[in-house]
Order: sequence, then structure tokens, then C-alpha cells
Amino acid sequence: MAKEHDNIFVRIMKIASNVESNEIKAVWLSFSFVFTLMASYYILRPIRDAMASDWTDAELSTLFTATFFFSILVVAVYGAACSRIRLGRLLPGIYAFFSASFLAFYAAFQAMPDVSLVGKAFYVWISVFGLFQVSVFWTFMADIFSKQQAPRLFGFIAAGASIGALVGPAIALILIAPLGKSNLVLISAVLLLAPIPLIGWLEKLKHSELHNDDIPVEKDYGQTLGGNPFSGFVEFVTNPYLLGIGLFLFLYTSISTFVYFELKNLMTGLDSVLRAQIWSGMDLVVNTLSIGTAMFVTGRLTTRFGLAWTLALVPVVIVAGLFVVAMAPMLWVVVGLQCVRRAGNYAITRPGREMLFTVVDRETRFKAKSVIDNVVYRGGDVVAAWGFTGLTQGLGLGLGPVAAVGAGIAVIWALVARYLGRYYQQTRSAPAVSEADAEPVSSSSG
Repeated sequence: MAKEHDNIFVRIMKIASNVESNEIKAVWLSFSFVFTLMASYYILRPIRDAMASDWTDAELSTLFTATFFFSILVVAVYGAACSRIRLGRLLPGIYAFFSASFLAFYAAFQAMPDVSLVGKAFYVWISVFGLFQVSVFWTFMADIFSKQQAPRLFGFIAAGASIGALVGPAIALILIAPLGKSNLVLISAVLLLAPIPLIGWLEKLKHSELHNDDIPVEKDYGQTLGGNPFSGFVEFVTNPYLLGIGLFLFLYTSISTFVYFELKNLMTGLDSVLRAQIWSGMDLVVNTLSIGTAMFVTGRLTTRFGLAWTLALVPVVIVAGLFVVAMAPMLWVVVGLQCVRRAGNYAITRPGREMLFTVVDRETRFKAKSVIDNVVYRGGDVVAAWGFTGLTQGLGLGLGPVAAVGAGIAVIWALVARYLGRYYQQTRSAPAVSEADAEPVSSSSG
């Protein structure tokens, strides 16, 4: 009976999401992994975003700048850790470290609830965490699954992120009033520990069921990457393909920052609880929209039309949306654009962008990818934040003209997306680090 049930389940997965029977266990573990990560983050995100309306554009731009420099520091430390610590220990250690940092903020909020500096430090740290933790997750996914598997599977896995990002703000929306923000930070810290056992399980499935055996199982996650801790930075600036991915992300985050600042300004007259509720509500809408798309559409969209068209789809939609905002610059119009933009990113653009890293070698995947996902992203935040401040406070432009500027940026974003997708489709997968190239693990490593 169990076997019959399993067979039915396998057939449903194949029909609905194009997942093969030997991939189902790894896909669902990956789904659960990112679900928990995003639930933990999205409990904290409304708390962070609600604080922003208490600060001026210049203050918020300063915090974006601080986030950029902290991101550089974190990526540099991560590069050094990749060179010295076994990958099988490094990955769970990252999530344990962030969990411990949230416990420290919990204690700070309890001891100094009204100190502005603690709130600003929390804003910066959560911003660093939000990108870094998901970057590490997708690096791991690109290492577990092959180029042939990624277009079919990454959309479904990304649905786990959307569901987690649905559950997290729901928890925040329901519990922030009775429990307070500090206790939500504590819940998030505990939740972040849950995915750690899944890492070892997925490492084994890579060889036993997925059969991605570029390196013998006993050497794979027991090795360090060796090399220069800053090689990720060097590889990024010297590789045209990685520069293209960086430009794609830079343009995406520029659009995101423009919309974020407009929402922040439009909510200035609202009280902090209502702001948090609106941000939580947007998270619920966004992730509801993205779940079905990611689970049942993205894989088929990518395999049928190719990554070039898939990556360009959301930028084209955003061009149209920004022109609508330029003509009707009102709060709920911008809220609608934000929901469409983020849902499209989670369901289509993000998994598509992560597929780009399945054709690079392991050192590039672990080191250069973190530079792009964190430093380039936050660099885009800084440039866009100060650019927005210059347009609004310097030139005195309103929402409509700023939206028109954003539409021009989105056009360039779509063109870069087409280039990257076509390059990916013409590129064969790069080999992982070979056994001979792997850095030997000493007893002092991690």
C-alpha cells in the first residue's frame, strides 16, 4: 500500500512539477531548508522596515552605506573561512552564527528598548543577514544539483522560500502586538537552527540519489577550497560572465531601492504598528502570488522558452508598471507594483539567476557568488539610495518623474537579462574542484 501511495505521489510530482523520482527527496529537503530560512528572516523583516519611516532619506541612505561596508567585511571573512574550514562544517556554522547574533540582539532589546543606535544596528545587521543567508543556501543548491536539473527544480525549491516568506510575516502580524518585537527576534533565532541537520542529509543525497559525482563522496564536503580568501573579488572583476550577473543584480536592486524609498516616504504619516502591518500584508500577498508560479510554472517556463526569455520577463513587466506609477503616483499603486515586482522576483527571476551559477566551478560558486549576492547588491542599494535622495531632496522631483527614471533602468535590466540567458544556454557545466586541486584538510580546520 505504501509503495502504491509512493508511486502515485511520484507520478503527481512528475506531472505537476517535472521532478524525477530520484530527485524527489532532495527537492523536498531543499524546499524545507529554504522554507525555514525565509520564515526566520521574514519574522524580522517587518520589524526592520517599520523602523525606516522614523528616519530621513539621508539617515536611511547612511544605513544603506553602512550595510554595504558590513557586507564587504562579511564576504571577506566568508572567503577566508571557505579557504580554511571544511565545507561540511562551514555551512551549518554560518546559520548557527547568525542565530547566536539574534540572541545578542534579543538581549540588547530587552536591556535598551528605546536606544536608537540599537535599532539602527539591528537594521543594518538584518539587511546583511537577509542577503547572505539566502546566498549561501543557493550556492549550496547550485553545488548539489546539476545544470540539467536546475531549470526543472529550482522553481519548485524557490516556492519553499515563498511559503516561508508567507508564514514568517503571518507570525509577525499576529504576534508583534501581544509579544513585542524582542520576543519575535528570539523566535527567529531558534527557528534558524532547524535547517542545520538538512545540510548533511543533502550532501549524502547528492551522491546516492542525484548522482552528481564530480568528486568522490568521501572528499566532497570534507575538503576546503584553499586559495586566496579574496579570490572571489578578483574572479568577479576579471570574468565577463560574472560581471554581467553583477550588472543584472545591480540594476535589479536599483529598481527595488527606488520603490522601497517611495513606500517609506508615503507611509511617513502612519503609526509604527500600521506600517508594520502594511509591510507584513505586502509580504503575505507577494508570497501567495509567487507560490503557485514557482511550484508549477517556472520550471516549465524555463525549459520551454529558455533562460534568456525567462530572465527578461519580470524586467519587461516592471517597465510597464513604473509607467503606470508615473501616471498615477499614489500609495496603493506603488504597493501594487511592489507586490508584482517581488512576486516576480521570488517565483521567476531569483531561481533563474541562481541557475546561472550551475555552469561555473566550485570556487567561483562559493567565493565569487557571495561577492555578487552581497557586495554588488548592497553597492546597488547605496548608489540607488543616494541617487534617490539626490532626485528627491536635491532636484525636488516627485514620485512620477522618479518612476520614469526607474523605467529607463528597467529597460537596461531586461537587455542584460537576455544576454545572460543566451550565454548560459550556450555554456556547458564547469567541473567542480577536482580531488587533486582540493586543499588538504588539516586537523586545525573548522
